[in-house]
Amino acid sequence: MPHSIFELFKVGVGPSSSHTVGPMAAAAGFATFLVEQELLDQTFSVKVDLYGSLALTGLGHATDIACVMGLMGELPETIEADDIPTMVSMVKGSRDLPLAGKRFVPFDWSKDIVFHNDTFLPEHPNGMTCTAYDQEGKIVAEKTYFSIGGGAIVAKGDAEQEAASTSPLPYPFSSGNKLLALCNEHQLTIAEIMLANEQARNNEDPTARLDHVWSVMDQCIKRGVAQTGVLPGSLKLKRRANKIHQDLTAREERGEQVDSQEWVNLYAMAVNEENAAGGKVVTAPTNGAAGVIPAVLAYYIQFVAPQNQDNVQKGIHDFLATSAAIGSLYKTNASISAAEVGCQGEIGVACSMAAAGLTEVMGGTPEQVENAAEIAMEHNLGLTCDPIDGLVQVPCIERNTMGAVKAINACRLALSGDGSHHVSLDDVVKTMHQTGLDMMNHYKETSLGGLAINVTAC
Repeated sequence: MPHSIFELFKVGVGPSSSHTVGPMAAAAGFATFLVEQELLDQTFSVKVDLYGSLALTGLGHATDIACVMGLMGELPETIEADDIPTMVSMVKGSRDLPLAGKRFVPFDWSKDIVFHNDTFLPEHPNGMTCTAYDQEGKIVAEKTYFSIGGGAIVAKGDAEQEAASTSPLPYPFSSGNKLLALCNEHQLTIAEIMLANEQARNNEDPTARLDHVWSVMDQCIKRGVAQTGVLPGSLKLKRRANKIHQDLTAREERGEQVDSQEWVNLYAMAVNEENAAGGKVVTAPTNGAAGVIPAVLAYYIQFVAPQNQDNVQKGIHDFLATSAAIGSLYKTNASISAAEVGCQGEIGVACSMAAAGLTEVMGGTPEQVENAAEIAMEHNLGLTCDPIDGLVQVPCIERNTMGAVKAINACRLALSGDGSHHVSLDDVVKTMHQTGLDMMNHYKETSLGGLAINVTAC
């Protein structure tokens, strides 16, 4: 079954969907579990154990902060990013944590968040265990969670589940070939297939939620462009989007022609600088790749849609719906977690999604859309995840600009043909998954290989 559009596009905070958004949601779920099972009054302390990639890059990804916010009852989609530093200072200063926002328990940050750098849980590289203890130190409750990518979490022993639909989906698919067959059988576009499925999930028009998704993306671009200074973390990386924006604007004011690619670079960089700073972003499909789809969609709005302004809003809906359809195929048949398959599962998937979305709104046939998605991923195969010092900054920020530009070129290549091609999207999804499984763990979001060990952090 295809995933919901809103499983691929979630509002959250940076810097990572799998290492920040997921752990916050898991810890919040554990706090809610204590309340629902009436175990809160018995709980006198809590502890979080982080394993695998969550441990190895957890400090750089603010995983510890995310866990504490979740234990306090905060959720990624509603927490105010600007309030997080104040809450962190409160917990560290008082050594008390308002568990589920209801009961204060003693909390020693340095002891109650434990990084097990040498231990990977067998089920998934992003594992964490939340434990509640009574006054005598006996376990009141314990749950293990896995952050499987894009902010999605699974509790140990449970299968991944989506919110139940009120009725069966009218157009179920789990492969690119099946999706194309549905389009041909019913004479529908990929966007129409995906929007009809979404309508059936909750019996309501999904377009208002899609407008909200784009609004958060757009605000993220604008905020990223406006900010100056240095990003948090050991690299002391200077924000660049503001200066690039000033330069591009000045050149246009002088009457110089500015290539649209330079604006695309700016949009992607602005989003991912905001993400690196812990700002509000849309996982698309992850935080580490959050700049690709907004940049390409902004390109469509600024450089393509002005020729037909009446269809801009419909174009936004179709772009996002088509992108989500392609993202669903990767989520179902491979992975969108860099800790599982490397950055090909994040930037690569985002690039593939964006290429498909742009091809859809440029008037491409379903076959051309599928071809664009395949081209984009084919040229991201083998992309490793090797963030320096565990920060979602180098090479992540610039990599988003490259992913956005590749997506536009993949669209152009697909539109130059008739949709027929030798390698299918299903073939490339399978190949990406197998490549990820074969990839050494050093290159899968552990900061144990690649740039992470060959470049001095500070």
